[in-house]
Amino acid sequence: MNNEWHWINKIVPDLQEKLISRYLLLEAIAQLQPVGRRTLADKMALSERSMRTETENLKDLNLVSIDKVGMQLTSSGSRLLKELKPTIDKLLGRQQRAEQLQRVLGIQCCTIVPGNSDESQDVLETMGKTAESVLLDQLPEGESIIAVMGGSTMVSVAQQMTQALTKNRQLTFVPARGGIGEAPALQANAVSAKMAEQTGSKFRSLFIPESISKEAIASLQSDPAISDILDLIKSSNVAIHGIGEAIQMAERRQMSQTLIQTLKKKRAVGEAFGYFFDEDGNVVYKLPRIGLQLEDLAKKDFVLAVAGGSLKAAAIQAYAKIAPKQTWLITDEGAADMILKK
Repeated sequence: MNNEWHWINKIVPDLQEKLISRYLLLEAIAQLQPVGRRTLADKMALSERSMRTETENLKDLNLVSIDKVGMQLTSSGSRLLKELKPTIDKLLGRQQRAEQLQRVLGIQCCTIVPGNSDESQDVLETMGKTAESVLLDQLPEGESIIAVMGGSTMVSVAQQMTQALTKNRQLTFVPARGGIGEAPALQANAVSAKMAEQTGSKFRSLFIPESISKEAIASLQSDPAISDILDLIKSSNVAIHGIGEAIQMAERRQMSQTLIQTLKKKRAVGEAFGYFFDEDGNVVYKLPRIGLQLEDLAKKDFVLAVAGGSLKAAAIQAYAKIAPKQTWLITDEGAADMILKK
């Protein structure tokens, strides 16, 4: 394909540039729809006059619709965006960079979305939409039990899910851990319920504290109602989770200052599933908790990690050293650039 583009550019020098420009415009509309021309012009750094010309061209091609609410992709536009993605990714070098990142991290696959989620909420939403796209391709037909972690990134993933996921599939979403003890909207219970609502699926809840004593864990696990949901979590074939920056996560969970200082002293950079680890992937602290454990991931058919932003780059790279090899990472250019430039 690269050789073909070389000769195409010889005949029509600006064709590749025009294709990429229109694709990126369609991608921006998909992220922001419904969106007005002025907002879109600001995002794309174009004049309103240029934006009007370009969007009218896309409308004439039946790729976007324009009304009082704003611009939206038509079904043809959405289909074109999906079909063109592999070609555009190659042209922009995203695919090569994603493959390079996959090799650096030593996991199954990586997908890089444009932008930096530390700087824009739109990027977080794009990662959520990309997560659904990956799940559409990777989830097997029939029944699946999906264990879900909590957190703001997982909320974004849940919000972008649709009933397209349940075509020829019967899904049950379960929290990967207990949920009492942090902001209700960020709890794994709330996220799994939202995913079930968005997709028209089933879900189960686990209403126990996220972090409790070992004695309490042993007592709760003997309760029939709790042991039933724990068995369901353990039998899940898919796991979806985020990756946190260590100190930020410790503060969000209102851990003691003494423990936070210990994490700093041990140079903790990341957190996942209640495990805090340093840049070499060494676990320096583990929260006692009921639910999915890090070592359980090796038994899952598919593990999807979603995390982005340059501030999480160290956490992502460190986590990859202890992640199961079947992990698929969705991240953004902010994190990928930081990791790849090391």
